[in-house]
Amino acid sequence: MPFITEDFLLGSPCARELYHNHAERMPIIDYHCHLSPKLIAENVKFPDITSLWLVEGHSGDHYKWRAMRACGVSEDYITGSRSPWEKFQKWAETVPHTMRNPLYHWTHLELKRVFGIDKLLTPDTAREIFEQCNAMLASDDFSTQSLIRRFNVHTLCTTDDPADDLRWHRHIALNPFGTAVLPAWRPDAAMAIDNPQTYRSYLERLSQAVDIEIGSYAALIEALRKRHDYFRENGCVLSDHGMDTFHAADYTDREVEAIFAAVLKGHCPDPRERDIFMSAFLHDMAVMDAEDGWAQQFHIGPLRNNNSRMFAAVGPDTGFDAIGDLPCAAAGHRFFDSLEREGKLAKTIVYPLNPKDNEVLMAMAYTFNDGSVPGKMQFGSAWWFLDHEYGMRTQIDLLSSQGLLSRFVGMLTDSRSFISYPRHEYFRRILCDVLGADIASGRLPSSEMEFIGGMVEDICFRNAAEYFGFRL
Repeated sequence: MPFITEDFLLGSPCARELYHNHAERMPIIDYHCHLSPKLIAENVKFPDITSLWLVEGHSGDHYKWRAMRACGVSEDYITGSRSPWEKFQKWAETVPHTMRNPLYHWTHLELKRVFGIDKLLTPDTAREIFEQCNAMLASDDFSTQSLIRRFNVHTLCTTDDPADDLRWHRHIALNPFGTAVLPAWRPDAAMAIDNPQTYRSYLERLSQAVDIEIGSYAALIEALRKRHDYFRENGCVLSDHGMDTFHAADYTDREVEAIFAAVLKGHCPDPRERDIFMSAFLHDMAVMDAEDGWAQQFHIGPLRNNNSRMFAAVGPDTGFDAIGDLPCAAAGHRFFDSLEREGKLAKTIVYPLNPKDNEVLMAMAYTFNDGSVPGKMQFGSAWWFLDHEYGMRTQIDLLSSQGLLSRFVGMLTDSRSFISYPRHEYFRRILCDVLGADIASGRLPSSEMEFIGGMVEDICFRNAAEYFGFRL
């Protein structure tokens, strides 16, 4: 009997009706991902399942890598020089041990939805699955663009640095393939003053992109304003910030300029100086977003590159990040309040990484709704260490308890993988199961199935399309 059945995770007749009659047929809007626009533009075909699934073309799947390390797999089979088959074999040995981890569900959803494979991935089936997938990947039906079309992706937004020339987005716009591929503004490097040497190198790159010498904070903001305009001209409608916490210190222009000048001379900022600079920078970025009518996203709470030996060996984004525990409530409220007072508070999505901050950020967001836009302030989908079944159910329940689930802009992949779109299916099945259980228990009226079905469709697609201004 197949593991992934048509009614996987759907525990009631109402849940099955909501999923199969409403959620399943809706297009996908993946408004935050880390796919490579270059790989999309070049319509790349992957040479083997390992390149697609474990290395993913230009980066790696740190979710799988963490699991493999926990299972006792040597780094040589993860980021090392072992062959594609040897790496896949080690992943196949790991998969049975991931039961009750979301990777177990995601792995088998992806095998079934992408390759039509119903078998469990185990050491005994590894060679057969490896060869079957590799044979299929040679077909044009498994190029990057074909994979995106397969999942009925309406729009996807990549994650792009302000200095990026967006050449690949422009190429895609001139050679459309049925899915809108838009840039998203991610200015994290422009505020990363902790390492002055690296920061100066980044400023040189940014300076070349705008032909402005960046010798002051005012010049930095001028350069970023030009790039913000350039991103807007190329279809960008949203920004994203990855931060340890919010920053909202009092500051003067003179203080910010002095800190910036000191960093340019090689000074490492102390915590107070860093807080002042980050406060000014984030405020200025938020004002730009509001003036251009963008939505802004704040991913709050990662603690990055914690294993110093492995960071030195294999670099960032390889599975050695964790959950931080800095306070965020007071500064977050001051940050949003200052923007709201100025009339410069854009549509906003907040994502906590630490579950202790779930209720904090949920309440914070809803404090600043102003009636101008349905769902203007959003409590975002379960993210990173929380995007498992329990985390998704918790996010849905919390949003339902303190806010309006009906206005939620729904799921995203936050992924570098071209076959991670079953995560949208995973979320949709969980959403329908939650609502179906409420109907079955009498917590929601069965007489309102038509409305609830429409609400499911909104959450899966229409809310995001309207919120970001994508064509329907």
